[in-house]
Order: sequence, then C-alpha cells, then structure tokens
Amino acid sequence: MNHELIFSAVGITAFIGWGALALAPRNRTFTVTIARCVSLLLAIGYGAMFALSWGEGAGMDFNSLAGVTRTLSSPGHMLAGWIHYLAFDLFIGAWETEEAAKLGMPHFVLLPCLALTFIFGPLGLLAFMGARYFWTIQVRDA
Repeated sequence: MNHELIFSAVGITAFIGWGALALAPRNRTFTVTIARCVSLLLAIGYGAMFALSWGEGAGMDFNSLAGVTRTLSSPGHMLAGWIHYLAFDLFIGAWETEEAAKLGMPHFVLLPCLALTFIFGPLGLLAFMGARYFWTIQVRDA
C-alpha cells in the first residue's frame, strides 16, 4: 500500500471541500452539501485505512501518551489519524458555514474562522464561536 499516494489523495479531496466553503459564498447550502459529502467520503476512507492498518506496528494502545505515540508510529495508523482530522475539521467547517448563513453573517467574517479551522482545528472552532457570539450581539442590539 502506498501511504504517500493515499496521503496526497485525501489531502486533495479535503481541499475540494474547503475550496467550496471558501470560494463560493453565494450558495452556502450547495457548498455545505459538497463539504459534507467530501467529509463523509473521507470518513469512509478513514474506516478503510483503519481496517487495513489494523495489524501494523505494535498494535493500538490509547491508554497512555506513550501508547498513543507507539500506535501512531505506524504509517498506516498515522495516516488513519490524519484522515480522521481532515474529515472532522471539514465537517466542522461545513457546520460553521451553515451557522453563519442562518445568522446572516457575512462571508468575510466567516473566512478567517474557516482558515483557522482548516489549519488549527479546535482554534478555528473557538474563533467561530467568538465571532458568532459577537455577531449575534451586534444583530440583536441593532
């Protein structure tokens, strides 16, 4: 199994979903649907990679940091973990986009949150929650 090829393929696949969210602000329902479909495709890839790498390395141990380090030292397990991140972060980005549309939040307010979610995952979610809070106050008080 060529882990590098799979790594490249899932990265390109995820980028399609992120590109839809970032570059097509006028039809958010359509872009959210694309991103969710890509996220589900990545979830299927995660399941397949997880199953294919089951017997690799020293096995899986999530009971300690040392155990997780050993588990992720296997290329297959690390790749499965990477796909896990890609799928979940994209799903969160789609949710942020959907929420922003419901609130009438402009795309330029959403974009930095999406960029942070793409790169730093939970920090982007935190940024979006802050932006959502302040946008809601601004709209409510207007």
